[in-house]
Amino acid sequence: MALLLGCIADDFTGATDLAALLARSGLPVSLRIGTPPEKRDRNETAAFEVIALKCRTSPVDIAVKQARQALDWLKEAGANRFFWKYCSTFDSTAEGNIGPVAEMLMAETGAAQTIYCPAFPENGRRVFMGHLFVGEQPLSESPMKDHPLTPMRDSSLVRLLTPQVAGAVGLANRDVVSRGPAALKTRLDQLKGDGIQHVIVDAVCDDDLRTIAAASFDMPLLTGGSAIAGQLPRSYMEHELAGLSQHRQAVPKVAGGSIVLSGSCSAMTRRQVANYAGKVASLRLDPIALAEEGAGTALEWLRQQSPDAPKLIYATAEPHEVRQAQERLGRDKAGRIVEDALSEIARTAFDCGTRRFVVAGGETSGAITQALGVTHLAIGPEIAPGVPWTFAAIGEETVALALKSGNFGEETFFTDAFGRLGAT
Repeated sequence: MALLLGCIADDFTGATDLAALLARSGLPVSLRIGTPPEKRDRNETAAFEVIALKCRTSPVDIAVKQARQALDWLKEAGANRFFWKYCSTFDSTAEGNIGPVAEMLMAETGAAQTIYCPAFPENGRRVFMGHLFVGEQPLSESPMKDHPLTPMRDSSLVRLLTPQVAGAVGLANRDVVSRGPAALKTRLDQLKGDGIQHVIVDAVCDDDLRTIAAASFDMPLLTGGSAIAGQLPRSYMEHELAGLSQHRQAVPKVAGGSIVLSGSCSAMTRRQVANYAGKVASLRLDPIALAEEGAGTALEWLRQQSPDAPKLIYATAEPHEVRQAQERLGRDKAGRIVEDALSEIARTAFDCGTRRFVVAGGETSGAITQALGVTHLAIGPEIAPGVPWTFAAIGEETVALALKSGNFGEETFFTDAFGRLGAT
């Protein structure tokens, strides 16, 4: 099938989120872990090709280099429309990486202007008058203000993006969006005439997203969260670029033990861990102890558990505990120690017969997926909006992976996830 849209995601949970929303259309979606080393036959591509990178908190030059490699692969595969996916809470420091990657993609695709729309109303992320809200809270007052890697202390997307880009930043607010695609397109053209290359676009509901998708249809590059991308299949069908496929990919049955591995310290993940910890065998990881002793104790605990029994291993902690570990070890080292330990635990769990993994946290998901040697994921049923089960081959074995962004899902997500898999 012709490749309609080439997508680049800045982390693995974001990539599965994006793939899940695109898959709702019924059109084929392919999710690749990292840029494939081989070129792709244009006759073998899906309608939507998603490349998952692990670059959200990488140095800017590395993030830009990885994104350029992904872009080159997608171009070679036949893409001429592109989407740059980042978190719906706009996770990024003043130095990047959202803006620098976007500007590189604009230059490489010839885009004179692009939009930024992280809104995901279904999950409580809305943009109003250029300010991002998480539920009813401005981003800067939400639990994201204490994110261990990208603390979000400002809710203004214009102010957040401006230091990241060389071009001018502007706003298309809700007043314009509410008047429909023609009015929004006129506003975008006006801003382009004024030299505004980067446009924050308000969205508080799905109707707004449909308006934005229609108004920006001719742009070669769009950027945002998964929700705006989820509206694009409708636009392609309306423009007769695609027809609904009747083929639905079969969901494989996956036998074997189950485990939850959590490196996220988000508010919702803390609640999910608390909900699940009392129901299954659980072990908490301490970054300071890991730094001093390694993961040996955790690995021995894991080997002593029944292979078929559900298990939870987590480094999830309260904000003050995270700060203590970072002060003792350094921010980057603390995170890397946890990722390395959970990666080693994941490999050991697989060797012990585990075939169903729920992973909480974007950085953790990237580390574990790479540690397991996964290069390609098939998209299965959604557990919660933007969080699907995915399936991968490891050697001769099929494994199921649910890669969850920190704040996604309800308190019972871990239980719900395995129940959803059992029902397929």
